[in-house]
Amino acid sequence: MLTHELFHTLHQLSRHLTNKLNEALKPLGLYSAQWSVIYVLKNKGSLTQKELCDYLFVEAPPMTRTIQRLVKQGYVSQVQGKDKREKHVQLTDTALQEYPNWERIVNTVNKSLLEDFPLVSQEQLVELQKSWLQKIL
Repeated sequence: MLTHELFHTLHQLSRHLTNKLNEALKPLGLYSAQWSVIYVLKNKGSLTQKELCDYLFVEAPPMTRTIQRLVKQGYVSQVQGKDKREKHVQLTDTALQEYPNWERIVNTVNKSLLEDFPLVSQEQLVELQKSWLQKIL
């Protein structure tokens, strides 16, 4: 069935892309889940853990572990919000300094994965993904 094949290949592709990124980031002590949090914080600024979970569509326990690792590595800090139960997660100066290095590696991996994929197809895929995502959300 086409439906099964579509979702199966999407899952395989997602896992393959994640593994490639993990391989590239591993020497720097990062994994794709950590990169995702860092990337979102760099582009959106300080967010609560719940906002990060909602945006990245990740459940709270794995997000808590990812944030704890990033705090331990000195890449994020947690700042008390207006409500005592609310903590905002933000990048540290160390992370901001390292960000260009991480981004360069991610861009290199992404570029290598797309080198045989025509630009027109890339553009079409982005539009299809955005459209589908909007309908799901």
